[in-house]
Amino acid sequence: MKRNIAVIFGGRSAEHDVSIITAHIPIINSLLAIGSFNIYPVYISKTGVWYSNSDMINMDYFKGNFEERLIKKDIVNLSVNNGLSLLFSGIFAKSVNIDLVFPAMHGTFGEDGSLMGLLRMAQVPFVGCDLFASAVAMDKVLTKQVLFAENIDIVPYTWFTKSDWEKDKNSIMEKINNLNWPLFVKPVHLGSSIAITQVKDASQLSNAIEVALHYDDKVLVEESVPDLIEVTLPIMGNDDLVLAGVERPLTNKFFDFESKYLSGSKKGIGVNAQTTEIPANISKELIDKVNSLGLRTYRVLGCSGIARVDFLINSAINKIYVNEVNTLPGSLYHHNWKKMGMSNVELVSKLISLAEDRFNSQKDIIHAFKSDILSKMNRGNKS
Repeated sequence: MKRNIAVIFGGRSAEHDVSIITAHIPIINSLLAIGSFNIYPVYISKTGVWYSNSDMINMDYFKGNFEERLIKKDIVNLSVNNGLSLLFSGIFAKSVNIDLVFPAMHGTFGEDGSLMGLLRMAQVPFVGCDLFASAVAMDKVLTKQVLFAENIDIVPYTWFTKSDWEKDKNSIMEKINNLNWPLFVKPVHLGSSIAITQVKDASQLSNAIEVALHYDDKVLVEESVPDLIEVTLPIMGNDDLVLAGVERPLTNKFFDFESKYLSGSKKGIGVNAQTTEIPANISKELIDKVNSLGLRTYRVLGCSGIARVDFLINSAINKIYVNEVNTLPGSLYHHNWKKMGMSNVELVSKLISLAEDRFNSQKDIIHAFKSDILSKMNRGNKS
């Protein structure tokens, strides 16, 4: 008997469109090839409305002005009582119990742990990192604070909120000027390199900060790494971890949104594998250090299922810094796993198995505590 799997994507996020690609390539396409699931695509619009329609299984649905095709009959409601159910209304009203969820939501309200919290409340297994790792990794500053506490090297930085900026720009500028230029200005909670600006002199700084604050209420400013080599390492597993290849972007500028998803590619297939090198052409010593640091970072943040750890290397002194952790790599970084000999179908199947293993292992954890505090409160309130 086929099980019901929901693939949830879209959402109120600057990475909304990337999420649609991830959902279909490789997730839904692989689920179709596996053939053992009833697939329920669940699309969340940019305004936060939830929709589900079998036509959404085909990515062509989302080409052009697809918003015009989102009609009221496609709106789906949720029930989280004793599991997760999709509630369809209209003439063909029905309720569908979901056996497993495959999140494909990048950025805010999804990858940041929001969706994972909902799925935990519903007591349904889901693919990828759990709530806690997702929330920490989504906050670039919090990630750095955790890594620093574990003596993992990070580049010097400062951070501030929108309120801080509005109240006292001068003191923030003083902290920034204590860093070595050039600098990178980043929204703390965004991925896919959206709204990141490289700042080479003070004249560019205020505008870069305003751009970041347009997308977020918390900003990170950090030093650039000289003689830079950027590499990234996808990792998969719960307890027993598997490494993909150390990957290096082949670009002279920092690995921005265009480099990741657009340059050199006309097919819109997700992360651009045409401008990266797998495995990275760096020394075996550096490869080994990156692998070791990747495993350590994955465990420190409590990742499970899948994640990608990004590194910055000063090639002049062979010093490696952990830059950030992505708990939902774009398109699952399937191009990298493929280089390691793992097909999309094998990748998706393994991630589903890991989700079920984690869910089953957590069943024995006690979340309730029996006490007589309420009965004592009642006696104490008697007149």
